[in-house]
Amino acid sequence: MTSSTLAQHFEVERPRLVALATRMLGATDEAEDAVQEAWIRLSRNDAASIDSLGAWLTTVTSRICLDLLRSRRARPAASLVAVADEPSTAAEDDPAVAAATADSMGTALLVVLDTLSPVERIAFVLHDLFGMPFEEVAPIVGKSVLATRQLASRGRRRVRGADPGVSRASATDPVVARRARQREVVAAFLAAARGGDLARLIELLDPSAVARADAAAVAMGGPPSYDGADAVAARFSGGAKVCRLATIDGEPGWIWSQGGVIRVVFGFTVGDDGRVVGIDLIADAERIGRMDIEAG
Repeated sequence: MTSSTLAQHFEVERPRLVALATRMLGATDEAEDAVQEAWIRLSRNDAASIDSLGAWLTTVTSRICLDLLRSRRARPAASLVAVADEPSTAAEDDPAVAAATADSMGTALLVVLDTLSPVERIAFVLHDLFGMPFEEVAPIVGKSVLATRQLASRGRRRVRGADPGVSRASATDPVVARRARQREVVAAFLAAARGGDLARLIELLDPSAVARADAAAVAMGGPPSYDGADAVAARFSGGAKVCRLATIDGEPGWIWSQGGVIRVVFGFTVGDDGRVVGIDLIADAERIGRMDIEAG
């Protein structure tokens, strides 16, 4: 890959990296510096040895941000509210960067994030806000997968337990708002399932929705999949009476427990139109054990 081609690939990744770094650091100027440092490291690296440029840049940018957050602890931090109100920089005038940054920013959420430790913040941002698997986040923060789950979970609880005024304001953040809408849909689906409201279930389902069960769930009884809204609705109508709402790896879902042990996890995929696209029934104990699950 020539230097000019590498630069072109980097520019494609830049808006996403700026959005990521801005969320982590809370200031666009610092985010731009972090991304620029990532470019410098990339230009000094053998690009041919990099399997996935996007993943490599995400890792390097995140580690740079982690170092900056740690060094920030040693000096007074600027107010995030003040940072958010600063005039735009030249980089922010780039429409692509501005759009990505606007989508990823929420002043009130940043205020809450600033109360987290550096590793908690990185783990929470990468997993909960950018959807990276814990297996990929763990090497970035230098922790085990289990410890990384716990870091993100602590961050999640801190965000949820923030001052009500901050919580209400942070709900305007697009990512937080999306999660809230998904939870409403999942909760409504549970209520309709418990009440046997078939019409409501179908209304909440995408016409092509599918419910899939893993081998352990199939062994408990039932087919491996149900295809289409009618079939999925019929499967859940009148059921789920002992299921509870839960947050599973940061996403809303259900759990079914027996004797205090979670036996089945129901993972939901909700489309942009607010309808359920897929439901995954997971009963494999080892897989459940790797999940970060919070009931309620």
